[in-house]
Formats: sequence, structure tokens, C-alpha cells
Amino acid sequence: MLCFLWESISFQMLLVFFFVFLLVADYMKRRKPKHFPPSPFSLPFLGHLHLMNPSNPQAMVQKLTEKYGDIFSLQMGEVTFVCISGLRMIKEVLINQAENFMDRPEIPIDKEIFSHLGLISSNGHLWKQQRRFTLTTLRNFGLGKRSLEERIQEECRCLVDAFGEEQGNPFNPQYKITNAVANVICSVTFGNRFDYHDEEFQKLLQLLNETLLLHGTIMSQLYNSFPSIVKFLPGSHQTIFKNWKLMKSFAQKKIDKHKEDRNPSESRDFIDSYLQEMAKDDASGSLQEENLVACTLDLLLAGTETTSTTIRWALLFMAKYPEIQARVQAEIDAVIGQARQPALQDRNNMPYTNAVIHEVQRKGNIIPFNVPRLTTKDTFVDGFLIPKGTIMITNLTSVMFDKNVWETPDAFNPGHFLKDGQFWKSEYFMPFSIGKRSCLGEVLARAELFLFFTSLLQKFTFQAPPDTTLSLELQLGITVAPQPYKICAVPR
Repeated sequence: MLCFLWESISFQMLLVFFFVFLLVADYMKRRKPKHFPPSPFSLPFLGHLHLMNPSNPQAMVQKLTEKYGDIFSLQMGEVTFVCISGLRMIKEVLINQAENFMDRPEIPIDKEIFSHLGLISSNGHLWKQQRRFTLTTLRNFGLGKRSLEERIQEECRCLVDAFGEEQGNPFNPQYKITNAVANVICSVTFGNRFDYHDEEFQKLLQLLNETLLLHGTIMSQLYNSFPSIVKFLPGSHQTIFKNWKLMKSFAQKKIDKHKEDRNPSESRDFIDSYLQEMAKDDASGSLQEENLVACTLDLLLAGTETTSTTIRWALLFMAKYPEIQARVQAEIDAVIGQARQPALQDRNNMPYTNAVIHEVQRKGNIIPFNVPRLTTKDTFVDGFLIPKGTIMITNLTSVMFDKNVWETPDAFNPGHFLKDGQFWKSEYFMPFSIGKRSCLGEVLARAELFLFFTSLLQKFTFQAPPDTTLSLELQLGITVAPQPYKICAVPR
């Protein structure tokens, strides 16, 4: 009887049955609980991939926010997430109910690399312990103190010299800036800086830059949506995995060298301190060497990419808006002069320069959707249920470009941070995020931005190369960077 039934079913009927089965299974899997945030129409299996705008995801989110409000949900392949916008909602998630949104999700492409290790991707006790240890160690090595300011000033002198070598000719400043910023965190992490002509370190910076850009490619996004399928295909995600292995190897070599020549009674840098803590009898099991590799690369990545990208935006904006650059230089000349190097104590006497730096961060908007969070328990936000395990995206663009707050949100306008000639900062300014998982290196980054920016504008005027129009077009990766450009640093 069964044989007869089987023989009577055509291949086409079998295909239809199989397809219907998959549709039902997909529907059951995607079925949302009551009071879940609204979402647009989704396609079977693909979810909302058809809405993706790889060249301008901020515009896509803005359009959906206008239609569905400050909280909505999206399904990208196998991944569901909720996006929230507006100051009230972001404060509700990151401050008022922070404990319920404290974790990081396991992003498929990152799972292959660190899988909940280090400072950025870890959760729970491990994250708290790593963050506490790292902050304490960074303070021990000068964070917020004069000694670290002197390290930054030394690097500023090196960068000014490197720009001077170009003799006013057009050049791409990217790797010089990246090397200079990286050297500050490297001096704390590895115990030394790297010369701008160090081939091994230049190779590492190129790997880092390529990897961050590849995270923004279509293939990498598809890997995050369909990891079980895309992992078998060639593409940019495979290059990311290969590059991270090389970067982990670089960090491991530095750690091995430290193990060989360290003095247990004294710590030269972050790696020494970590190894010392690992060696203690009472050290908990989470301080492991694999975690040290992850923390070292996290410090290098977080301590380099965001600040160097912001400085690249700053020089581009100065070349695009020469009248603003001239006002900054006039303030530098009046407060600091040409004879001495800028110092952090000058910042309070330079409201216009401070306003320009803040406007670079606002308009540059290099991490528009913040680093994602994961809901640790079922939570209600504005009457909507966010189940445990839901990825939460906080749309920082919605506050940094809020047309009800900023006079000219889409224009580069330092006046956004000035009131009666004095520096003024709005609570809508949050490039470092807010709450307990805000940027660990904010103090360092703010010091670097002021000192590098003022040191460069003290000595150079930045201009577009002859017969060139500089573009403000974006390059999307892990951060939003300007497209590569050449610029002239004309000695003053």
C-alpha cells in the first residue's frame, strides 16, 4: 500500500509538499510573541533583506522610523533584531534598564574570531572582570594623568614631522594618522611605539583597515544573516577570517616575547600586568592567555580605528571649510602661539576649537548604530515586549542628527556647540555611547583628538590638491569613514 502511494506521488507534488513544509517551518520559527515591536512586510526565509541599503543604511533606518516609530523590529535571514531611536528610548535602554540590555550578541562573523572573549564581545562576570582590570591597568600606566599626555604629545611631534616631510605636496594621510594614534595605545599595551616605516607594523595596520572595511561588504552581511550556508562560499568573509588569524598571530608573538623577558616583580605595560595577574594563585579562571590575545587586539582596534577615523574626518572638513580652519588657527595662535606644543590645559581656553572637534564627531558619526546589545531577560520598552536573547540596535544617528535639537543637523556647523561664545555640549551628543558599556577609552580618545588636531593645525594649513574637489562621500565598514583622499599640508 505504501509503495503504491509513494509511486503515485509525482516529483512535482513532492517538491510542492517540501516547499509548503519549509514555508510552515519558517513561519513557525519567525512567529513573534504578543506585543513584539512592529515590522515591515517580510519575505519567507529572507526576512527583510530586500529592504537593505548597503550604501546608506542610515537612510533605510530613518525611513522605517518615520513609518513605524521609534521602536521597530527587523528580520535579516536567521537573525531578528529590534531598532530603537530617539533620546528618550535610548536612555531607557542604555541607562534606565541598562542591566537588561548589558550583554553583547554573538555576531556570526565575530563568533569565528573571538566568541565572547576580550573587552568588546564578552558578557557577564568575564566582561566586568576584564573591563575592571583593563581600566585599573590603563590608569596605572597614565590614563587621565600627565604621563599619558606626554606620550600623546611625543606622538604629535612625530606626526607633525611626518607631515612636514611631504613638503606641501598631495598625500594620503591615512596610514600616518593611524600609525600615530595606534602608537599611543601600543606604548601602553606593548610597551613601545612603532616607527612609521616599520614594515611589520604597517602590514598589521593594512590588515586591520582591510578587515574593518570588509565587514561592511554584502558577503559579510549575508554571512551574518545565513552563516550556516554562506560559510561554504568564497567571499570577503573568508578574507576576514584569514586576516584575523594573522593579527592574532602578531599579538601572540608579542605576548610570547613578554613571557620570555619579563620581570615578575615589575610591569612594563598591559601585557606584563595581565601575565602577572594570570600567575597569581588566586587569579580566577577567566584570566587566560586566549583572553589576553583578544583584549590586546580589542585595545588596538578600539584605541586606533575610531580616533584615527575621526582625525581623518577633521582634516577633510578643515580643507572643505577654510574659513572654519582659519578661525581655529587664530584661536591656536592666540592661546598657544607657535613656540610651544599644545597641552590639555589649553582646551578650556579654546571654546571654538573644542566646538569644531565636537562637530567633527557629530557630523562624522562614525558608529551610527552603536555596538549592538543583547537582551538578558524579557523586558518591556515603551509597552513593547523585547524577549530575552533579542539583539538591540540603538540608533545614535537619530539623536546626533535630531532636527528638533540641532540648528542645521545636516551641515557642518561648530555653532551647535557654542552658546554666547562659550563651549556648550548637548546631551544629544553621544559618539562614545552612554551607560555602563559606553566607550572604555573615552578619556584617552578626547585627549588624543584635541592634541593631534591642535598640533597639526598649529603647524599646517590643510588644502585640497590643485584642481581637485574633495568629497564627503562615506566608506562603510565597522566604522563610517571618509573615502580615501589626498590632501596638502602646507606649512604655516
